[in-house]
Amino acid sequence: MIVAGDTKDDAAVVRLPGGELLVQTVDFFTPIVDDAYDWGRIAAANAFSDVYAMGGAPSIALNLVGWPAERLPLELLSDVLRGGAAVAAEAGVSILGGHTIDDPEPKYGMAVTGFVDEASLIRNSTVEAGADLFLTKPLGVGITTTAIKREVATEAQVAAAVELMTTLNRDAAEAMAGAGVDAATDVTGFGLLGHLSEMLEASGLAGTVEPAAIPYLEGVRELAEAGVVPGGTRRNHAWLEDRVDWGGLEEAEQLMLADAQTSGGLLIATRDPDRLAAALEARGVAAARVGSALAGEAGRITVSR
Repeated sequence: MIVAGDTKDDAAVVRLPGGELLVQTVDFFTPIVDDAYDWGRIAAANAFSDVYAMGGAPSIALNLVGWPAERLPLELLSDVLRGGAAVAAEAGVSILGGHTIDDPEPKYGMAVTGFVDEASLIRNSTVEAGADLFLTKPLGVGITTTAIKREVATEAQVAAAVELMTTLNRDAAEAMAGAGVDAATDVTGFGLLGHLSEMLEASGLAGTVEPAAIPYLEGVRELAEAGVVPGGTRRNHAWLEDRVDWGGLEEAEQLMLADAQTSGGLLIATRDPDRLAAALEARGVAAARVGSALAGEAGRITVSR
């Protein structure tokens, strides 16, 4: 076993007899958008993201489905699976089967297997002091999808969130290869600060985050100020209480930084920021430098103004 659960990394990694590394992950969730096809696309992109965060390439997948067959038509499930298959085809992943159970609440996701050369493996636990932190997608998906559920999101906000969540992290992963990257993780349910704190703790370091540098989906601040915030984001915020010095940041902005993401971007640590920035730009990835790692209490984050 090369990578297990001790550092809370994105996927398990084992060495095969021939020396290549196998990357294994699984993820599934309940609907977060109204359109079944889009839900399938989002779930697939989200499942593949863990492999990309490790520097690998997803290769095969198995569908995981929970479906209330007596309450929802199977034609709707077909739309979900078509969405997952469309993103799998885009990623070059073969879906080889799966498993379905009767479930009172619909759920969909994938078990994904990928591969990576040992020299290209990227962990979350190898951040170096002095590294710059880059984020490859805007934040605000959790707040926006909550607005969708409450029917207060605009059509533009829905479209932007779906576009973000269905965008593969493949280009960002390819940019990391050979670009002097020390560590990476993908930003999902624990939000930017939750996943950053885990990275820093596993690496024995502290960090800073610059809120003014962080990109968000349009309208997220207004939604947060109006209390349109998911329960997962509020739980993240409470968990961060003993880990973050907020520096006087208003609560709405704190919640935005703690927002629970689905199929979010990669959070990348590098001591060669110019090289990484150039590699990301060359692949059309609009990344932002959002902070840095430094010596200090492991896992501690200071929000700087």
